[in-house]
Amino acid sequence: MPLWAAGDLGFAHAVSTPYRDKRSHFDGQDLLEAGGADLDGTLRDGWLNRLLQSYPAVHSETAYAVGSGDMLLMKGAAPVANWSPDAGLYGLTPQGLRLAERLMQGDPLFEAAFGEAVALSGEGAAMMAGEEGALGESVMSAMSDSARAAAKGGGHLQIAEFAASKLVGPARIAAFSLNGWDTHANQSRTLAQPLNRLAEVILSLQGSLGADIWGKTAVVAMTEFGRTARLNGNGGSDHGTGGLMVLSGGALRGGRVWSEWPGLDEAALYQRRDLMPTRDVRAFSGWLMRDLFGLEKSLIERSVFPGLELGADPRLIG
Repeated sequence: MPLWAAGDLGFAHAVSTPYRDKRSHFDGQDLLEAGGADLDGTLRDGWLNRLLQSYPAVHSETAYAVGSGDMLLMKGAAPVANWSPDAGLYGLTPQGLRLAERLMQGDPLFEAAFGEAVALSGEGAAMMAGEEGALGESVMSAMSDSARAAAKGGGHLQIAEFAASKLVGPARIAAFSLNGWDTHANQSRTLAQPLNRLAEVILSLQGSLGADIWGKTAVVAMTEFGRTARLNGNGGSDHGTGGLMVLSGGALRGGRVWSEWPGLDEAALYQRRDLMPTRDVRAFSGWLMRDLFGLEKSLIERSVFPGLELGADPRLIG
């Protein structure tokens, strides 16, 4: 509620991807991350990577894919850094770390890759604490304060803390996934936990980013499915069509719901079972890109989301 009152929280309702009727989590997620109109195989990269391909001066730390699983959303020709909460230099002693540094010194590929691995490893940070005098300057510089912070905590909060530690530096984008939304049964009991995790992630980002960076940030939570309008026999409502996006951040013109609301009368439902989608999730994402990254509307419609018409500006930022 404090975020809502401050204009830092809002909801885009009755939205969906173009995916319809087959109700496969795998296909739905692939379409969400590829950002196309269908799964015809023409798009082999993710829409956030295509954003990066159109953004000037992209480097290895402009964007981070955070988490242990592969993320199609970030795959493509543009460079993207990867980090997982369980990343570690398993079994590598301080002496082994020094030897590896000397072995890779000057190598155009391995020196940079090893430096990144050290920086992203909680074990590397722990080694630094006890071996500061013995480690070379290049490894020392790679072991940033963000690695120390990321080594603490766990799960979704560790991910949020790491993402924030990069966004206060050179990074512009961090993407990660929160699981637990598949509520085919007992939704009244099972949905509270992922909702709480999402709230904790948003509040952690707000606290860790600080007022200045938070004021330039938009947090977007979207999912491959909406909800059915009625609970099923097991008390669940998964595999619907229309749903909502949760939007937060100091850059947001929040404290409102953006929606072309279709209504919940049976005749207004999609296939008489789901909330009718009235706008594409990609349109809201596209307008955010236009406002936050300065991309031309035509470029977004042509390259980031090929074939999409963004439609009217919902004025998300301001």
